Amino acid sequence: MKKGTLLNAEVSSVISRLGHTDSLTIGDAGLPIPPGPQRIDLAVTHGIPSFLQVAKAVTHEMQVESVIIADEIRTHNASLHQELLVLLESLQQQQGNAIRIDYVPHEQFKTLTQRSQAVVRSGECTPYANIILTAGVTF
Repeated sequence: MKKGTLLNAEVSSVISRLGHTDSLTIGDAGLPIPPGPQRIDLAVTHGIPSFLQVAKAVTHEMQVESVIIADEIRTHNASLHQELLVLLESLQQQQGNAIRIDYVPHEQFKTLTQRSQAVVRSGECTPYANIILTAGVTF
């Protein structure tokens, strides 16, 4: 369910159509996008927009119940992982609910993206900068 305003029409439209437990993936520039989910390509050049910029904009608009992250981010991109955890903690405070975080191997993560309503591609060029957001409800 949507919470606010977002300038990108495609991203806003996908979020407005999400129901409880539907998912949306935000990926780095290298994440393979499977057939099925809508592809929303925001990448302009290396690092623009960053994964965190996209994640912040999307989560400002989207009610999040849980997330899935590739386990490899912990060791291969530890600083981004910490920033992502700070973002999720802040989001929990704003939304007033706990957000469950599940870690899965990257190969399983890529398979799970097939279930997403859309995959939003950022310009991020660091490893494992990907997340699957599962929609919650605002009531």
